[in-house]
Amino acid sequence: MPSPTERNTRQRLAIREAIAASGMPIPPREIHRQARSNVEGLGLATVYRTLKLLADAGVITAVEIPGQPPHYELAGKHHHHHFHCRACGRVFEVEGCCGHFEEHAPRGFQIDGHEVLLFGRCADCAKLPERGRTTAAKRTTRP
Repeated sequence: MPSPTERNTRQRLAIREAIAASGMPIPPREIHRQARSNVEGLGLATVYRTLKLLADAGVITAVEIPGQPPHYELAGKHHHHHFHCRACGRVFEVEGCCGHFEEHAPRGFQIDGHEVLLFGRCADCAKLPERGRTTAAKRTTRP
């Protein structure tokens, strides 16, 4: 009998597909909204339980954004960082890494990893006038 992390229920598959289809890290409520279109009656609590299960199994990775719930992306991607749009709230992957953080660490410290999070406005939001930017940008990301 397969373990709970190996079972591919309709709910689990819909949640994984929602994360994969997004192409960017997305928060649980957006995962819920997208997965619910494939699995009628899917509850938000089920999404949270499944996210924890998939993260513990190493299938997905949490992207931490200060002051927000974690966003999730598929695990196993190459090393990358993230950009958080303060206007629309979306999180984008940033390719490449400037590296060389050793020179910034205090003397005698050994770095074994790092996480870089950039903040600003995405290309879509940067095109909008300052007033009303957040509302207009959110409308474009939610059908």
